[in-house]
This record gives sequence, structure tokens and C-alpha cells, in this order.
Amino acid sequence: MAPAAAARPAEDTKKPGTGGHARLLGERIVPHKLAFRGTTVGGLSGIDRNPCTGEYVMISDDRSVLQPARFYTARIAVDGTGVRSVDFTGTHPLRQPDGSVHPPASARDGKAVDPEELRVDPRSCRYWWSQEGDRPASAGDPLIQQSVRIAGPTGAYRGRFRLPADYRYTREDRGPRRNKGVEAITFGARGTTFTSALEGPLIQDGPEPDLRHGALVRVTRQNRDGAVLRQFAYPLEKIFTASDPSSPWAPDTGVPAILAFPDDPDRYLVLERTWVAGAGYKIRVFDATTRGATDVRRMSSLAGRAVVPMRKKLVADFHDLGLSTVVNTEGLTWGPRLPSGERTLLLVSDDNFAEDEATQFVALAFRDR
Repeated sequence: MAPAAAARPAEDTKKPGTGGHARLLGERIVPHKLAFRGTTVGGLSGIDRNPCTGEYVMISDDRSVLQPARFYTARIAVDGTGVRSVDFTGTHPLRQPDGSVHPPASARDGKAVDPEELRVDPRSCRYWWSQEGDRPASAGDPLIQQSVRIAGPTGAYRGRFRLPADYRYTREDRGPRRNKGVEAITFGARGTTFTSALEGPLIQDGPEPDLRHGALVRVTRQNRDGAVLRQFAYPLEKIFTASDPSSPWAPDTGVPAILAFPDDPDRYLVLERTWVAGAGYKIRVFDATTRGATDVRRMSSLAGRAVVPMRKKLVADFHDLGLSTVVNTEGLTWGPRLPSGERTLLLVSDDNFAEDEATQFVALAFRDR
């Protein structure tokens, strides 16, 4: 493995009244397009720890283009000095109910998947993984609904979780935007609840963030049977800077990960990831609570409605941590507790299999109130 990059001292992100704050422990960069057991390591868009094995599980967002949609397992050593090692131990394809692997999107048979996030069920240690599906870009494209599926330790299909009705793609001007569906999922309340967040606002809830305004993103808490317990509006930040005027690409921002606090059913860490042409990535972690927030599950649209959103406080801005580079970070999970009493956070980036990006593991020390 490549050695961890030297980490400069982190700035303390704590401000008066914040819920928690984080400092950088260290980082490690995995070699680009690392070959492992016949696959190309990359596109790591979700990470979680398996309590049954002590290993970490990471999902790749390869849409069966390089190899079949898959996940990886690894032993990752994290301590007060940072990420000491990342040693991959296994990989398996995520399988369909008939045991076959998922076809690439180019097959156009409506069975392709877009893997984004994976969580380990604390009760069974099975893998619950979200896939964003595909909202058609044109009339001839297939509509593939997003979903949360359940897999065994070798990727075998073990079932599906029922998502809220307002998460469904449509061919009309309502529902999730293309590539702004479910990426973020987490178990809460010791595995009795399951929370998901859309990456961006529903079409009917208003426009996406711009330089002047943020947006409201729906966060839904359900029980293990799929019943919606409550739904909230999370306030997504506005775009942090203007794009390079010569670029044809619009800014891209959203919520790629949400992480429940083990002992507080109303509290989450939320990862916000923004990319702006000419400026690169802005990665921030917020401490957010649903306490006091409006239950919006019966609101067909949030536009123009009086809504009390989730409250949030900044925990860490990657540009303030002293990292060697700030890249497309999408995965977030809890790591071990340190002798200082701080809890570690482990984050991983999706390199998009691109030469100018990186698979970066970042360890933070999180201190609560």
C-alpha cells in the first residue's frame, strides 16, 4: 500500500454552541486503479464497519462497466496517528435474485444498478445497499427505480427494503432529479430504525442550490418493516463559489452520506459534497438533529411551505484540516474510540476511476459536546 501522506496539524473547527467538533488524525491514498482479485479498486462511495468481523465494507459505484457491481472488504488500522494501513481482504459481486450479476447500463434492459452506499445491519451483519437507479434523460431511456437491497456476506440477494413513495422516479416534473436520489442510508437506535436521505431536493420541493440559496433535502426515518415514522427537511448549503465561466459543467452538490449517532435517535452526522468547475471539491461534515423539526411526510411539496428544517452545526470543513488534497469524499462511518475518549470517523473518496482523482481514506477524531 502507498504510505500515508504527511498530515499537517488540523485547525480546531469547534465554535461556541456547536454539538461536536473534529480534528484530523491522518490520511492514506490507495494506488490508483489498484488491481485486486481480478477487479479494479475504485469508485468507493460508501463505507461501514462489520461488527461481526471487525473489517470494513466498501461499495464501488462501478455500474458494471469495468467489472460487475461489487463491494470490497478490508482491514483498516486507525488510531491516534491516523490511518496506519488499508489491506483489502475480499471482493464479491452484488447479485440479482436469480444469482446473476447486474448488467451494465448499456444493456438498456432496465436491470442496471447504480450502487452508492452500503450499511451493515447491526442485527444480522447482512449488507443493506442503496442504488440510485436512473431517471430517464430522454423518452427512449429506461426508467429504473432506486432501491435499497439486502445482500449476504458473499453478495447473494437476500431481499429488498421498501422506500417511501415520494422517492419514486417519474416521467413527469416531480420526484427525485436524475442522479439526485438515495445515496445516504444509516441504521439508528441500535438497528431498530433505518434512515435515508435524498442527495438533492425533489423537483416539486424547489430548485437546486445556487450561489444565493441552499435547498431542502428530504430525510426519512422508517422502521425495519418499511413503515415511515417521520420525514424531515435537511437544509443543504448554497454553492460556495462561482464556476469557471468557460466550463460547460454546472456545479454539483448534495448529500452522499448520513450517519446515525448510536445513542441518540434524533442525531446524525451529514456529509455534504460540492464540486464547482475551476474550484474543485468542498467537503463538509455537519452535526444535525431532527429534534424540533417539522414532520413533512404528508407534504407533497415543500415549496412555499412553513417548514422548520433540521438544525445543524459544522463539524469539519476539509479545506481547514490540512489534507494533502480535497477530493470526492462520499463515504462516512464510525471508527474505534481513542484513549482520549474521542470517537474516530473514517471517510473514503470516490475517485470516479479518473486519473486526476484519488481513493483517499481520512481519519478524524470527533469530540462531542
